[in-house]
Amino acid sequence: MILPVFEGLILSFILLLICVIDIQNGPVGGVHFYEQNVKDRVVELGLITKKEIKRNLIISGAVLWTSMVFLMPLAVFLINGADSFFEGFVQLTIIFLISGVFDRVFIDWYWVGHTKAWFIPGTEDLMPYIPKSALIKKWFCTIVGYPVFAAILSLVYSKIIL
Repeated sequence: MILPVFEGLILSFILLLICVIDIQNGPVGGVHFYEQNVKDRVVELGLITKKEIKRNLIISGAVLWTSMVFLMPLAVFLINGADSFFEGFVQLTIIFLISGVFDRVFIDWYWVGHTKAWFIPGTEDLMPYIPKSALIKKWFCTIVGYPVFAAILSLVYSKIIL
């Protein structure tokens, strides 16, 4: 079970890399990760257009979802040798939960919530950028959604590969 832990760290690194690249020229480049009210304000301030936000979301999402939908299941079934739905499900759940907890704790709580790296001038009144309601949804998706997603992927890949 060491490989799923390692792969969970790899997926966490991919997410971190996506965020670093998105905000390399300032946090506005990563505004597609923010709540809608912040996106609206940044557009209103003329810092970015809705079209640029959509483009950034598509690029970031494509990299992350490709990693989650193709890279990780292929690693589980072809490299790790998962030979059943259940084994694939357990391994994918471990990978996704590690990445999800990394996202909730390091990226959301620490990096966004306790550093200035994601601070956008002109949006001070909209802080915290991740309000409690959004945080609850994110934790729910991490704890419940990721295992459901792992089950779906494991079912599909176990039928295709095994």
